[in-house]
Amino acid sequence: MAGIHFQFADFKQLLRLNIGIAQRLDENRAESFTILYCDFSKTQKVNILETLSDTLRTSDTIANYKKDYFFVLPYTDKYGAEIVKKQLDEKFGVFLNSFLISYPVDGENADELVAVLQNSVKHFCKKDIDYLDILE
Repeated sequence: MAGIHFQFADFKQLLRLNIGIAQRLDENRAESFTILYCDFSKTQKVNILETLSDTLRTSDTIANYKKDYFFVLPYTDKYGAEIVKKQLDEKFGVFLNSFLISYPVDGENADELVAVLQNSVKHFCKKDIDYLDILE
């Protein structure tokens, strides 16, 4: 299966891991990875993870809280992540409410990235994802 699924409780640790890898390998500090948030609450698919396996790479990671999914796409800029999002829209047959942020452009650490993601999703997607505050 492509895309490795992590427990939601480990999402911030997953971000820290990707930041560490990016700092080690990316001296140019370009967009090292992008986080794609998608709200799957309007989808009719029963097994979301099975459907995702055709779209995601084996290096991509997934964490979800109910039907809110967070994809960490290494070495993918926002343009590339937008392509992934369009593929998901097509596979699920619905326009998914979503937002993209990238490291380090949108935040220098996991806490900053989560804060930017929360504020952006609240503003642009009209959805509150304050449950991310419980993560350590």
